[in-house]
Amino acid sequence: DADYLQNPKPVYPRQSKRLGEHGQAIHSVFIGKDGVPVSATLVRSSGFERLDQAAYDAVMRWRYMPGKRNGVATAMAFNVPINWVLE
Repeated sequence: DADYLQNPKPVYPRQSKRLGEHGQAIHSVFIGKDGVPVSATLVRSSGFERLDQAAYDAVMRWRYMPGKRNGVATAMAFNVPINWVLE
């Protein structure tokens, strides 16, 4: 299985905060064998386009530990949930 590295928190869109938008967006991120994301597809929407886009922007900036098969780094898809919680 692929895994996360230490990545910065996604940036909560200001307008979403003002409007009280929250939820969870899940993107399927295709991770290259070098740990760099190649593409991402929205699997489940938070219900808010702004939050979904901010989640996409974050997961595409992050770096990952690639999955391995028989000890060899392999490109693969990995579901990445982003929880948008108002504090």
